[in-house]
Amino acid sequence: MKNYSEDLNRQYHIQVAKGEVGRYVIMPGDPKRCEKIARYLDNAELIADNREFVTYTGNLDGVKVSVTSTGIGGPSAAIAMEELHNCGADTFIRIGTCGGIQENVKSGDIVIATGAVRMEGTSREYAPIEYPAVPDFDIVQSMVSVAQQKKYPYHVGVVQCKDSFYGQHEPETKPVGYELMNKWEAWKKMGCLASEMESAALFIVGNYLRVRVGSCFLVMANQEREKKGLKNPVVHDTDMAIRLAVDTIKELIRRDEYEGERVN
Repeated sequence: MKNYSEDLNRQYHIQVAKGEVGRYVIMPGDPKRCEKIARYLDNAELIADNREFVTYTGNLDGVKVSVTSTGIGGPSAAIAMEELHNCGADTFIRIGTCGGIQENVKSGDIVIATGAVRMEGTSREYAPIEYPAVPDFDIVQSMVSVAQQKKYPYHVGVVQCKDSFYGQHEPETKPVGYELMNKWEAWKKMGCLASEMESAALFIVGNYLRVRVGSCFLVMANQEREKKGLKNPVVHDTDMAIRLAVDTIKELIRRDEYEGERVN
């Protein structure tokens, strides 16, 4: 496709060029989290800052690793992944926040996604709705291994992805509230762990691009616990989820090196 960037060596939206990012990328939603994550890298440098997309690149265990923010929702997340892939990235871990759905998914816990409900629009422009949104098995396996080693409080399972934050939190105020509330009850009955906004799109785009994708989240709060008067503090500290993503990348680097796939 035509490159609309003023500098044709750079991707239009993320303003990154080939050689400026590693094959491994951590993808937070919030651009302000990028610098915090980059502190875990050696010799990290700011590569680009354009729109909602902020990119740092440094090293982990001697291998080039990048951090790129996606903004909120599937459309910008898909753009970031497509353009990072154009620059050579092939392994992506989304780290973000979510709201718990099951009562045992508590504030401050970690959720590792094994699949995502495609209740959003971006993935429908890549694959028929019958195609499942699932992460890379090796990434999930590595995340669980790290979480167990570090003794993090974690849950593994399906998450729900939506496009409307307030459609989740104030469904009764929306003209289609009847549908939103009925589907929310369905997700609860199916054991869906948490709700967020990007993983379904990233998993589907990742399958299309034949790249590795995984997601982990900090549970900020749980509206179901709130409804029942259960303890439900709001937690903002994403450091544990960040450390899980960073250590997972390290494990993937070791695995890839062992299998002879190391790429700097």
